[in-house]
Amino acid sequence: MKILLVDDETAILDTLKILFRGEGWDVAVADSGPKALAALEDEKPDIVLTDIRMPGAGGLEVLTAARRVDPEIAVILMTAQASLQTAVRAVNEGAYYYLQKPFVNDELLAICKRAAEARQLRAENKRLKKEIRSRTRSSKDRPIGGAPRFIEVLKLAETVAGTDSTVLISGESGTGKEVVARYIHTLSDRSDEPFLSINCGALPESLLESELFGHVKGSFTGAVRDKDGLLVAAARGTFFLDEIGEMSAATQVKLLRAIQEREVIPVGATQAVPVDVRIVAATNRDLEEEITRGAFRSDLYYRLNVIQLHLPPLRERREDIALLANHFLASSAKESGGQPLRLSDEAIALLVKYDWPGNVRELENALERARVVASGDRIAPDSLPDRVRESPPPKLGSQEMAGNPTMEVVERAYILWVLQSEGGNKSRAAEVLGIDPSTLYRKLNRYGIGE
Repeated sequence: MKILLVDDETAILDTLKILFRGEGWDVAVADSGPKALAALEDEKPDIVLTDIRMPGAGGLEVLTAARRVDPEIAVILMTAQASLQTAVRAVNEGAYYYLQKPFVNDELLAICKRAAEARQLRAENKRLKKEIRSRTRSSKDRPIGGAPRFIEVLKLAETVAGTDSTVLISGESGTGKEVVARYIHTLSDRSDEPFLSINCGALPESLLESELFGHVKGSFTGAVRDKDGLLVAAARGTFFLDEIGEMSAATQVKLLRAIQEREVIPVGATQAVPVDVRIVAATNRDLEEEITRGAFRSDLYYRLNVIQLHLPPLRERREDIALLANHFLASSAKESGGQPLRLSDEAIALLVKYDWPGNVRELENALERARVVASGDRIAPDSLPDRVRESPPPKLGSQEMAGNPTMEVVERAYILWVLQSEGGNKSRAAEVLGIDPSTLYRKLNRYGIGE
């Protein structure tokens, strides 16, 4: 165990250093509040023993900073001028103990030993909980799928879940980005804390800012009371930012600051509020293209893109379609208390053939519709939506060149020509174009090809 001793009186600091080193402690020292704040990051102590009254930054400031660096650090405050008000504030802000000078050395050692034992117990408890979660992980926690590309994504998600690294999940709408985000949260050390989410494209800029960072009473019309933002409300948990590519430039700046400084400034406030939250973001856009267009900040992108997970569209994992379909039917039956319907071979063949532009979400909705309209205990082709039964070949279309065509017009025409040359096979077309299939699908959606 490492202890950080903080006191501006050299004699007391030397005495404490000798005392704790004599008991076998790993000791770090700081003779001022500002030096203590730096030592919290550099030394990573388990216990902090600090005087309250010091110039520059006092013990309460050290306490706040320690809790921000590591909420599990035990902070013991010492003072020669005890007051009930200071003691209450210290306890409310998370101090482990409040000790009045002069003290008996044995009493101080006993307090620090208890603090160390409590920290060890919490660490062991977290380790055991993580181990139990790993052993008892059920199929309902793990996203459904057995396709090699999808399994590769899940394995990476499981690897990074135990860290606090920021994760960026990319993929088309409906591919299950939030499901994977929740899976990461479930496997993490933060699983006992909140998982909160927000869709960045569903709210106007002013409301999104208030929801993210909070506001103070009177900061705008309708702000009748102080309100914590979701970043604060998700304390010690995971915060999921869906469709991050829809966020305005101004809000991107504020989010970048919140991630870098680990604090937010509510709308209308002047004081920052510390936050301890793991960020998982998701987008259905190509953020590198958005950066090129000036629509997304590169510095925020690199902050978010520490770990990237790309979810393949359902048409690129067709072997999972029947598995997902049966899962949705079983889940619906469980909710309604009935027996799950079975899919006929013909219905399964149609489901696998269809391209599912809406991905897993569209498949789930199609199965819900089929369950409602089906007669008997089997789902036949006539229970499926018309678009699935008909499953038309892709409409390649054509577009005449203008006198001075834009790059987009040229690119669209070239993609169409390659697709036609390859008989509509998108995988082969992507190889000819020299781009990843997922990039080709994004461009097809962007240019309205294949709809």
